[in-house]
Amino acid sequence: MYQALYRKWRPQTFDQVVGQSHVTDTLKNQVKAGRLSHSYIFIGTRGTGKTTCARILAKAVNCLDPVDGNPCGKCAACVGINDGTVLDVVELDAASNNGVDNVRALREEAVFSPAAVKKRVYIIDEVHMLSTSAFNALLKILEEPPEHLMFILATTELQKVPATILSRCQRHSFHRIDTPQIAEYLEYISKEEGFYLSHEAAELIARLAEGGVRDALSLLDQCSAHDRIEIDTVYSVMGLAGKRRVTAMLDHIVRHNTAQALTDFNEMWMDGRDGASFLRELSDLLRDVLMLKVAPKRGTLLLSGGYEPETLKGFAGRMETEELICAMETVQKYLDSLRDVKNPKTTVELCLISLCDSTLGESVNALRSRVARLEAQLASGIVSRADYVPQTEPETEFEFPPVLAEEPEYMYEEPPRTPEAVEAEPQPEPEQHEAEPIDTARVESAVSWAQICQKAAPELSPNIRFSLPDETKMTGRMDGDVLNIYAAPGFLYERLNRQDVLGKFAQAAASLCGREVRVILSEFKKTDGVQRSLDELKSFKEVSFI
Repeated sequence: MYQALYRKWRPQTFDQVVGQSHVTDTLKNQVKAGRLSHSYIFIGTRGTGKTTCARILAKAVNCLDPVDGNPCGKCAACVGINDGTVLDVVELDAASNNGVDNVRALREEAVFSPAAVKKRVYIIDEVHMLSTSAFNALLKILEEPPEHLMFILATTELQKVPATILSRCQRHSFHRIDTPQIAEYLEYISKEEGFYLSHEAAELIARLAEGGVRDALSLLDQCSAHDRIEIDTVYSVMGLAGKRRVTAMLDHIVRHNTAQALTDFNEMWMDGRDGASFLRELSDLLRDVLMLKVAPKRGTLLLSGGYEPETLKGFAGRMETEELICAMETVQKYLDSLRDVKNPKTTVELCLISLCDSTLGESVNALRSRVARLEAQLASGIVSRADYVPQTEPETEFEFPPVLAEEPEYMYEEPPRTPEAVEAEPQPEPEQHEAEPIDTARVESAVSWAQICQKAAPELSPNIRFSLPDETKMTGRMDGDVLNIYAAPGFLYERLNRQDVLGKFAQAAASLCGREVRVILSEFKKTDGVQRSLDELKSFKEVSFI
């Protein structure tokens, strides 16, 4: 009969436990010295070896021939505890035996001396699940236990265990195991089991296990149906998108390309990829990028190892810290909501839309992200109200009408003059003037709005090109190193208010002026037109204002 790998390869001695030497060495020394506590509590995340070490300790204290603090595994006590025939070693699950009556029954049995071994041992797993009254009943026997009695408690949530219980137990904390240690252990087991496991696949399984050997063995067991376990095999079996697809997705998010992001996710969905797994992978990638962003020197030590450092550095240079935090918050929010939704595909799609266009978010982190993007734009010399605009489908190209040049001067013919009239006109003597120095700033600022429009027009969209000649919709002027653009509020202003569009105007003005130009976009004020009309009317003597 086939036995699961995590059961088949469960450690039988302290020396076989992976990655918990700080605990196993202490317990071995206590067994050798005979200085054992009457109650222990093992703390740690799932799959790190708490229950395994409790069983090994129960065998070690009852072993007839211990070897360097380890149970021999051959004597009657070790064999009987392994096969469950020794009734003096009892393992309880507090999740299903959490009432006060269960603890009272345990306390009544505990007073009797063991029948087959030296010590009666009670292993209580998930002890934090006991009720308050059950804890109080357990406390009575922990205060003054019989000489032949030992309690070994195990929990994943220390904060739920009363302080009165903790103070009467010897505490041992089990750490999450490093990814390289788990990967090495998986490669060893795969060789012993007779199937091929690549190093990259072993590292991926180890990362997915999140520090737990039992979970890693369960994942390896799931993949072992294939003769050769490559990294693509793990992606397929686990329903993962893979680092290539995830990095491509983050690139779409950074570029605000919503359409391509949704298209790529639809392909993943049709390939059978799980939405929750994809969001977790995306969250892991964002986390690694954030680590390099906030700690560029020491951040490499904090990486998960799933992505190339150069790839992460590239994303760190393109995203602000606030943007990364906002993106991680968005992914986590939708990941939590996947537990209760009926259509997970739609939920992930909404998440991607929010990531590509964070103006849809109203959280504090979303606002911080937009402010950070604006500050980055200011530093680059392009000022715009929106932090970005998502990419949309390409617009239909239209032929742009020629940009109107400056209005020509209207010429008129003077009436012919007679020679007598010419002679009668006084002829002033020519005045001598020194040549004025050329003002370079005035020459450079003489670049007109029409010239800038003509230069930038080929790079602009049709909607903006058709509006260039109409000064009631938009106009501009050079003021030193600043190009001020004024646009009517509404659709046109929104189309202009994009970093890439303003950048084209900045490039056109810079090529004409021969220096760097900063662009500032403003709306026409409602009073501008009224004030201009009044100023023009004041120039006529026939018009008076009261």
